[in-house]
Amino acid sequence: MRENKKLKKFGSLLVASSLLAGVLAGCGGGDSSSSGGGSSSGGGSDGDTIKIGANLELSGNVASYGSSIGVGADLAVKEINDKGGIDGKKIELVKVDNKSENSEATAAALKLATQDKVVAMLAPATSGNTVATVQIANSNKIPIVTGSGTAPNITVNDDDSVNEYAFRTCFIDPFQGIVAANFASGELKAKNVAIFADNASDYAKGLAKSFKDTITKNGGKVVKEEAYVAKDTDFRTQLTNIKAAKPDFIFIPGYYEEVGLIVKQAREMGIDVPLMGADGWDSPTLVELAGAKALNNTYITNHYSAEDPDQKIQDFVKAFKAANSDKAPDAFNALGYDTIYYIADAIKRAGSTDGEAIKTALADTKDLSLVTGTFSVDENHNPIKTATVLEFKDGKQVFNSKVNP
Repeated sequence: MRENKKLKKFGSLLVASSLLAGVLAGCGGGDSSSSGGGSSSGGGSDGDTIKIGANLELSGNVASYGSSIGVGADLAVKEINDKGGIDGKKIELVKVDNKSENSEATAAALKLATQDKVVAMLAPATSGNTVATVQIANSNKIPIVTGSGTAPNITVNDDDSVNEYAFRTCFIDPFQGIVAANFASGELKAKNVAIFADNASDYAKGLAKSFKDTITKNGGKVVKEEAYVAKDTDFRTQLTNIKAAKPDFIFIPGYYEEVGLIVKQAREMGIDVPLMGADGWDSPTLVELAGAKALNNTYITNHYSAEDPDQKIQDFVKAFKAANSDKAPDAFNALGYDTIYYIADAIKRAGSTDGEAIKTALADTKDLSLVTGTFSVDENHNPIKTATVLEFKDGKQVFNSKVNP
């Protein structure tokens, strides 16, 4: 999911700098040592409690993502604790608001690691904010797991080295681009396609590349490529160019703030071909911006659907609605829920709250059955799992199909 490009605020840098002094003094692995059976002599496990951090976008421009993940995580914690916790110890979820900013995400990770002494962290919702916390995780030997950070460089660096303490419960961007292209050519029979992407976003550029590569392999032709940047509000010039190329399908990898306006303006201009994006579209705000009617004949790749008839999913939907005033859970709710269960399963299998032991257990996960799919973790700390294609009908997301890796 999204990487945040906002400039770092001076005040946030001062916070991060002051906390960094503490982390440099305490980055050794000895502070989090533990014995078997879930007991710990260090921070993160106090008496009958195991602390798990949650570094989330609870305010700011993508608060919709982080808040939804937090609500899903809360339900998972309650369920696990109601069933006796992890080897008799209750989970305490320690939430910190990263304000949807990279510098604040770094500061939050430092606080959780050095002050709150958590044993693992639910990492930010966006890719950029999560990347900003990876070094803190590696230095302090505290595993982080993002529910929706889909950029490959969260877990694997440009030199192909794996970030030892970084994991995720979502699939990565290239997979979404491949799924979208196969759906366009296979299900929608698209031949001449256009791509309209945010050229300041690694998320959007990665999706666009994998989509273009796959649609071309499938025999399709990219007849037009246009670009915009985050915070743009008028897309009519680019849409006019796209319309003139007469595509029969348009791929729009981006985030709901801009995509909602793009869809609205495209339909107003008479562009009625299928439009498709990825998980960055997934927000109730999208419908408010675009309008329910404009979103008809649009599709997204996503991690899950509340309408999927799978029994595990329907059990989750029922429990979530009961806890949240009959509101149906979105994909971010489900990913937050799954991330807590993934971390809890690793802690239980590790028999320890030591960061290195938890990290090893996370990496060794095989066939773990969660709401967003059953997955095993590959050598790059990415889950091998299915994707879901959703269709918008009158403003509602409707389950279309599942796509296996």
